[in-house]
Amino acid sequence: MPASHDVAVKLPAVSGSSGRLVIEQPAAPDEQHQYPGGIFADTSLDYTTAMLGFVAASAAQPSATKPETDETAPPPALKVQKRALKQAEAELRHARRQLRQQRQQEDAAWRSLRHARRGQQAERCRQVPAAQADKRDAQQAQDHQWQQARQQQQQQKQARTDEDTQWRQQRLDLRQRLAALPIVTAWIAILVITDNCTRQCVGLPLFVAGPHVTAELVAEALRTLLPPDLLFLISDRGVHFKAHVFRELMRSEEFIHVLIARHRPQSNGIAERFVRSLKEWLATKSWNTDAELATLLAEFIAHYNDRPHQGLALPGLSPNEFARRIWLL
Repeated sequence: MPASHDVAVKLPAVSGSSGRLVIEQPAAPDEQHQYPGGIFADTSLDYTTAMLGFVAASAAQPSATKPETDETAPPPALKVQKRALKQAEAELRHARRQLRQQRQQEDAAWRSLRHARRGQQAERCRQVPAAQADKRDAQQAQDHQWQQARQQQQQQKQARTDEDTQWRQQRLDLRQRLAALPIVTAWIAILVITDNCTRQCVGLPLFVAGPHVTAELVAEALRTLLPPDLLFLISDRGVHFKAHVFRELMRSEEFIHVLIARHRPQSNGIAERFVRSLKEWLATKSWNTDAELATLLAEFIAHYNDRPHQGLALPGLSPNEFARRIWLL
C-alpha cells in the first residue's frame, strides 16, 4: 500500500498473496491427477481431519521448481508508461545535444566567413581608386556572395528560434505527462489476519519498511495477535512464512502451518476476498502518514467485523455476532 494516497488518484496496491496466474494445457480425459485439496471432497471427514490430511498430502508432494522468470514479459502498465516517457525524454535530450553540436559548427563557419568579409573590406580601403575600378567586377561578386550568406544566416536564426520553441513544447508535454502519472515514493506493508470460521478480521498490522519488511517483524506481529487456542494457520508460500524465525514461532505457539497450493490464491479465498474489500474501501480514503493509515485500518476493522456477511453459515450475521453465537453453543 502506498505511504500516502489522494482520493482523486487511482489506488495502486501490490498483493503478496495473489500468486501468479499459470495457464496450462487441459489434461487429457484419461489422465487422473491427485491434488492435496481433493481430500476436502470427502464430506464424511471433519474439518480437523481434513486439514491434517491436506498438510500431510502437501508435504508428500515433490517440491515444484520455481518457474523461470520471463525477462520478456511486460512490466506493469504504470512502469511501462513511465519508462516510455523517460525514454522519449532521453531521446529528445540526445537530439538536442546533437543539434547544439551542429549549430556550433555552423556558427564557426559563419564567424570565419565574417572574418574574411572584414578582411576584404580592409583591403579595399587600402587600395587606390584606380585599382578599385579595375577590380570592381570582382568586388561586386564578393558583395553579392556576402548578401546571400547574410540572408541565409538570418533565415537560419529564424529556423533556430522555431526549432527551440518546438523543442521546449515537446519537453513540456513529456514532463506534464510524466507528472500526471501516480508517483509512489514509499510503500507500507499490511499483514492481513482473518479467521476462516467467523470471517472476523483479527488485525491489520502495518510495517513502514514496506517491501523490506522482515520475517522477524511478521512473526512478532503474529505472536501478539494470534489467538492462544489456534490450531491451523493458513498462509501463502511467501519467504516470510518459510523463514526459520516463522518455524520457531510455529513450534513455540504449537499450531500447524498450512501452505496454500502454488499459484492458486483461491485456496485462501477468504483472505483474498478480504484484501479486495480492504482495497475497495481504502480507495475512497486519503492519508499522508502511516499514523493516518493505521487509524483508517482500525476504522475498517470495526466496519468489517460489524457489517452483515453472506458467506457465513448463518447469512446476514456480522462476524462479531456470528462469533458470539458460536461461543454460546
